[in-house]
Amino acid sequence: MSNAVPSAQPEDESAQKIYLPRTSESETLKKIRHTTSHVMAMAVQKLFPKAQVTIGPWIENGFYYDFDSPEPFTEKDLKAIKKEMTKIINRKLPVIREEVSREEAERRIKALGEPYKLEILADLKEPITIYHLGDQWWDLCAGPHVESTAELNPDAIALESVAGAYWRGDETKAQLQRIYGTAWETPEQLAEYHRRKEEALRRDHRKLGKELGLFIFTDIVGPGLPLWTPKGTLLRSLLEDFLKQEQIKRGYLPVVTPHIARIDLFKTSGHWQKYKEDMFPMMADDDEARQDEEGFVLKPMNCPFHIQIYKSQLRSYRELPMRLAEFGTVYRYEQSGELGGLTRVRGFTVDDSHLFVTPEQLDQEFLNVVDLILNVFKSLQLKNFRARLSFRDPEQDKYIGSDEVWDKAEGAIRRAVETLGMDHFLGIGEAAFYGPKLDFIFQDALDREWQLGTVQVDYNLPERFDLEYVAEDGSRKRPVMIHRAPFGSLERLIGILIEEYAGDFPLWLAPVQVRLMCVTEEQVPFAQSVVEQMRSRSIRAELDTSGERLGKMIRNAEKDKIPVMAVIGAKEMETQSLSIRTRASGELGALPVAEVLERLTGAIAHYGNF
Repeated sequence: MSNAVPSAQPEDESAQKIYLPRTSESETLKKIRHTTSHVMAMAVQKLFPKAQVTIGPWIENGFYYDFDSPEPFTEKDLKAIKKEMTKIINRKLPVIREEVSREEAERRIKALGEPYKLEILADLKEPITIYHLGDQWWDLCAGPHVESTAELNPDAIALESVAGAYWRGDETKAQLQRIYGTAWETPEQLAEYHRRKEEALRRDHRKLGKELGLFIFTDIVGPGLPLWTPKGTLLRSLLEDFLKQEQIKRGYLPVVTPHIARIDLFKTSGHWQKYKEDMFPMMADDDEARQDEEGFVLKPMNCPFHIQIYKSQLRSYRELPMRLAEFGTVYRYEQSGELGGLTRVRGFTVDDSHLFVTPEQLDQEFLNVVDLILNVFKSLQLKNFRARLSFRDPEQDKYIGSDEVWDKAEGAIRRAVETLGMDHFLGIGEAAFYGPKLDFIFQDALDREWQLGTVQVDYNLPERFDLEYVAEDGSRKRPVMIHRAPFGSLERLIGILIEEYAGDFPLWLAPVQVRLMCVTEEQVPFAQSVVEQMRSRSIRAELDTSGERLGKMIRNAEKDKIPVMAVIGAKEMETQSLSIRTRASGELGALPVAEVLERLTGAIAHYGNF
């Protein structure tokens, strides 16, 4: 049944949920997966007659079906189910669509003794359709399907795992068993899928983050709340400092705002009305205040705070554009089952900025922000991205503001991408509730897509907060706001970078840039002096003091993905040199210490390799 998809059972942070590449899936492939899910359900009920089926849609890269079964499914059971599926496929059963009345569908379901199907039927609109596999098995379904099981290739199908799922996604209802599978047109496609899955596991930022000592999650702190280790904190600081320097060059003004605020602030902005379900529950001094919604909440956005700074005094046109910037931590009440390492968390830091501009300044300031984002991507070696024009869907009522201001805001974004000649596509319905966006969609090394930087044009919040500036002729006018975040969030960016680089950070960004290793204890004093020289030049260097043999020290440095390794033996100490090995270029041989220092300093300053 494909008419509804329940939420998965809440997962804990240690679960290795892998996000595979988005595939350009044909309608044929979708039909194959949908039909394969029915074949699997038929096989399950043949082998486990007490199992009741619920829903079973096709999903990205595969399909699943949820079952209420008295016994838990095992790996051995999956093999038996796959074997039975092959038998069903080889029987070349026709897949037959039938329309029935609601009364007839109810009669047939009751005859089967399937209560879940009765609940599904109650939610369906007419016509009620049933799909049959020959005359052996059927289920309520909207389709579409292939015409015969002969169109399925058993060698291009695999059953992958069993997980828990609540009926209707409601943890107060029955817990079901979900069998996940994947289906493709050819065995070669299945083999490529498995290769990509293994590569995704190799690059998984949760695995690498733990191995490289960057961050941790603990049950006692809670899911979706990462704890940053010293190396991870250094990585965050490097990214923050990099962007702060770029912003200072471009006239941004740093600000700091609180983590909580009165609900009234978010009522004025519209977040409370439009975003309440994603905000953490309010805090209040007493129950009466809580009931009257006069308490405080953790902030889900930084923009209302920056608006208050702008509004703290009457501004002149001479002060505009005003660019306020903050690495502000915000909080979203994400469901446990939606969390995923650093890419979906409950507390995250946004490289947020809000520009207050005159209408005449809007186009140029928007272009300047895009230029900043493109420079950030270049420095991070993120090259494969497109721009999405995230506009409102006129059929939805989730937006605030008039058609006129939306048309003006969307027009500014269109002019920018046309001026720059950017590769772009339209995303109707992807706008924020207060304004349209230009979102940068990055495709990573595994062909997965992520939203990173964003620029938004907003006429609505200045109106809601009654913002003004004194124009050149002395009149009061309304500024326009630009919301922008080149990184999106530090947490998501770092998770993406870990996977994009497979843990091999570029030299300028690596928490440890150089590790020195001595052949014997005699070279340690010299090595320590070199470390001090490097640190005096802001090169992040460390000396391996483990006492291991040289071969083991080199292997450890490789495992830790240190960009530059320097070996010091008796000869190197005598000649005041270092034997250099890099992950980017391999063995470089012995180089004078002075030359190593100069080359490292230059490479780091220009975001290059040694």
